Amino acid sequence: MELYTINTGFFKLDGGAMFGVVPKVLWSRTNPSDENNLCNWAMRSLLAVDGDRVVLIDNGIGDKQDAKFFSLYYLHGDDSLQKSLHRLGVNFNQVTDNFLTHLHFDHCGGGVRYGSHGQYEMTFPRATYWSNADHWQWATAPNPREKASFLTENILPMQDLGHLKFLDLGQKSLFPGFDFITVDGHTDKQMLPKIQYKGKTVVFVADLLPSVGHIPLPYVMGYDTRPLLTMTEKQAFLEEAAREEYVLFLEHDPVNECCTVKMTDRGVRLDQTFRLDEI
Repeated sequence: MELYTINTGFFKLDGGAMFGVVPKVLWSRTNPSDENNLCNWAMRSLLAVDGDRVVLIDNGIGDKQDAKFFSLYYLHGDDSLQKSLHRLGVNFNQVTDNFLTHLHFDHCGGGVRYGSHGQYEMTFPRATYWSNADHWQWATAPNPREKASFLTENILPMQDLGHLKFLDLGQKSLFPGFDFITVDGHTDKQMLPKIQYKGKTVVFVADLLPSVGHIPLPYVMGYDTRPLLTMTEKQAFLEEAAREEYVLFLEHDPVNECCTVKMTDRGVRLDQTFRLDEI
């Protein structure tokens, strides 16, 4: 299997929302904000190529919402989903699978686009889009807290156009060497890929761990639906990651693609940061 970083661009979110109850004087040490209290965040996807399978994990925010919507998130940077794939010689038609960790707009918005006649069409016309039945129910009948993050135009066309399939949460595997775990603190049944690569285990940590600044246990997003559960899930996962020497692939960290963690007398802390291509 080969793994490649796919940068889809940057956006901005409120620092307080991204760190919950943690004071700004603490979180700003790792994630400085601008004059509007907004911090910079990546939307970083991962491409896994295994024989004939070309699997994209998440796909960024896309470009089909209106100017008012995008004005809230200050999209910037030169990267895009299409540009990053094309640098690798991959076009949209070659993607066989789009694995979606969850269906918040910054993770799945790039999977559906407007066609030449203004209708919705799949960005990856030959791909299967993978979610799970529990999360799909959560996203299509959303609670008021998350409703603004689950946009019907990002989600329903996957099913309406016949590209959606559900993964088995008992088996928790897409194919040999590409497994996943589920966590429920951020949103119900978020799926985190767990991939065997060059003798290491690479975990795409999505919104369980948005950045290295979120490694300390209390540093939990205000967006999480069950923050106490996030802390429990994060503690168990980070202790396992330190023990097993996992490589953590960071979707939202604005600087660091990957990191490892280690046990200290203060709990699990950051060990090393590096690029994926340095493994």
